[in-house]
Amino acid sequence: MRRTASPSSLILLGLGSFLLVLAPMLAWYVTPRAAVNPIAIDTTAVYTGTGSYFDTTAVRTVRDRRITVTQRVRGDVEDSERSGDAVWDVTTSVDSDGTLPAADPHDALEFFTGRWVTDRTTNKPVHCCHENPYFEGDAYLKFPFGLRKRSYQWWDDSLRSTVVLRYAGTRKVQGYSGYLFTGTVAPTRIGTRLVPGSIVGEPGRPQVQAEEWYSNHGIELVADQRTGRVIYAQVGPRRTLRAPGGERDAVVLLDSDSLAFTPATQREQVREAKTDSGRLRLVGLTLPITSAVAGFVLAVAGGVLALRGRKGPGRSGKSPSTLTM
Repeated sequence: MRRTASPSSLILLGLGSFLLVLAPMLAWYVTPRAAVNPIAIDTTAVYTGTGSYFDTTAVRTVRDRRITVTQRVRGDVEDSERSGDAVWDVTTSVDSDGTLPAADPHDALEFFTGRWVTDRTTNKPVHCCHENPYFEGDAYLKFPFGLRKRSYQWWDDSLRSTVVLRYAGTRKVQGYSGYLFTGTVAPTRIGTRLVPGSIVGEPGRPQVQAEEWYSNHGIELVADQRTGRVIYAQVGPRRTLRAPGGERDAVVLLDSDSLAFTPATQREQVREAKTDSGRLRLVGLTLPITSAVAGFVLAVAGGVLALRGRKGPGRSGKSPSTLTM
């Protein structure tokens, strides 16, 4: 007599097979499509610190004053959907206490605008959609997904070039651990600015094309390993003017070695990093492992039940009993 596999064993086999197929799909298909730069982004990061800046009212450099940098990033959803890339508009305002809140760019010590376009998956620059400036490198507002313990080319907007940031270990920010990257910028001429000659030590000349120089005392960025989000930033910008052909700084426009994310910005960046990293960990690690283990167990259980429920054709080894009268 032949016995067939029970329905329950077939259900277990089918479900186990499905979960075994689902595991690599989650890891290799779903996760890469989940790890993309957002397009509907609207965030503000605030840096504060002390330093020196050129006071246009007093026509001199004032020292030991509080400086605030406000950087807002807003995604252009329409252009992003049209191009398939992440199109972000960025405004950066550098203010003293007298020009806060950072609402009117005409009052700011410095004000910059930019339009950054990146590949949503690789974070590499994409040169389209009226980008400004033309930039290169591995990272600017954020690092790529899946950070490694190596150096990255970070775009420095003031330098208009990339800076090598080297991996320097891990650091906790608001109790959350991230990768630390550091670098510096040596004094570099970045352009010229028309100013009165007296400002750069040439009072006999009404106006001169002074040389503008930039350096950075130190860049420290802590980023979430899984998402590349910057959860802490500290920079030390120095911008100066020199007389044409001069070898020394004649006047300081901006100088600080301690501009860093405020605690509120740190908390918000850490909160976002935890949320996004948790989602990627769920679909890229937790669910695939759970699915693979559960699928294996169910498939084995179903296979065992199916084998037990079957008997091949043949004799039982005993003759049928007879009743004799």
